[in-house]
Amino acid sequence: MPAASFAPAIPPAAEALDFAISFAAAPTPPPPEPPTLSAPATGVIPPTLEPMGATPPPPPAGVAGVFAVLGPVPAGGSDWHPQSTAKAKKPMSVRFTAILYANSAKMACMIDPRVTELAGLLCRHSLKLTSDDRVLIHAFDIPEDCVAEVVRIVQAHGAQAMIRLESGIVRRQLLHGISEANVKTIADIEKYEMERMTAYIAMRGTVNPLENAEVPSETLRLWSREYTQPVVFGVRVPKTRWVALRWPNPAMAMAAGMSTPAFEDFYFRACTMDYAKMSEACKPLVELMNKTDRVEIKGPGTDFSFSIKDIGCVPCCGEANIPDGECFSAPVRDSVNGVVQFNTVSVYEGKEFKDIRYEMKDGKIIDASAGGNTDKINEILDTDEGARYFGEWSLGFNPYVLHPMKDTLFDEKIAGSFHFTPGNAYDPPGGNGNQSAIHWDTVLIQRPEYGGGEIWFDGQLIRKDGLFVLPELQPLNPENLK
Repeated sequence: MPAASFAPAIPPAAEALDFAISFAAAPTPPPPEPPTLSAPATGVIPPTLEPMGATPPPPPAGVAGVFAVLGPVPAGGSDWHPQSTAKAKKPMSVRFTAILYANSAKMACMIDPRVTELAGLLCRHSLKLTSDDRVLIHAFDIPEDCVAEVVRIVQAHGAQAMIRLESGIVRRQLLHGISEANVKTIADIEKYEMERMTAYIAMRGTVNPLENAEVPSETLRLWSREYTQPVVFGVRVPKTRWVALRWPNPAMAMAAGMSTPAFEDFYFRACTMDYAKMSEACKPLVELMNKTDRVEIKGPGTDFSFSIKDIGCVPCCGEANIPDGECFSAPVRDSVNGVVQFNTVSVYEGKEFKDIRYEMKDGKIIDASAGGNTDKINEILDTDEGARYFGEWSLGFNPYVLHPMKDTLFDEKIAGSFHFTPGNAYDPPGGNGNQSAIHWDTVLIQRPEYGGGEIWFDGQLIRKDGLFVLPELQPLNPENLK
């Protein structure tokens, strides 16, 4: 998030010192009444802030710049926690109170109200938290004040909050020198932790998506097998209510071809859209997919078919991913036949894959290519028996996400796209039982500017050039969903 900038000049040190001395000598006023806080626009009720002591006097004229540089003093002082009254008579403690006051004002100023709105969406819509919940907030490279705001909103719903803060750079070093025994120890600890959670929030702010490019492939495969499979697919996905999201940063803006402020506007529009409206619009698609047998997909370099009979489907409208906007199923395991040529770049195991092409027979990928990374993609697909079979197929329809940015969480939601996933399947409904250490969502966009394409269900045209053609499905088209 962009930090607010403040122009006022810092007052001379002597004046600041005079203010600190006069502040320390000031008589202690009576404790204030607990402030009354209004609910944010999202409908999330913030927790009560209890005053811990005396209200500091306002700075004298000419010294207000000390506070202005750090951030404007909040009206009513509702954002600060001063020291206790018992310590207020000690000059050092009182000066520390002034520092806390200024710092908390700075922190309050840094919180973009869209962060509070997003945190409310996660707790209220995605996870539907109650006082019975225990929530693990797992954050990678996220600004601390933003994590703190998510914690605050979790607590406002009466839930218990547990925190795990990690770094992509630290994780990279961990992987470079890790042993199988070390991976198993981490998995045992985090599996134990996850088994005691009812909900999970994954926040990822990775600055460099290629951070693990030099980590040996066998190490990444070891991590997938000994950590991801038992912890993520064994506990988190099937046994908790979970939601995963990225966090905006300049690297993501660059990948999207935008300035940082423009990307932040795009990010919050895509992430906080009207998911209730999307959920309602998705119902006819769910009904149709649940009774469909044969799916045929055609486009430039692409002509393949498969069955989804009795697999079921799952609409995703802000419950597990943010941003969201897809409806997924999976092919009957041995039913896939034909060729698919993807038209987006996919990042997997710290490497970029372009021009991905699969030839499939009886469910299995029998030939795979990816330009200069053909050997690498085949190495990944040889991870285990299930890696060359597909565990997911999904239609994307987020109206704000239109172009790829090398980030699967966004790209798989592109309006007019679908993704096809070699590897592990989710549990039913929507899963076909395929098991693997990999799960590789690969995206093909079918809007006209990307070459167009068609999707047919049981011989009936469902979507053409990225737009749904059946009247009951047209509310999912971008112009109707925004």
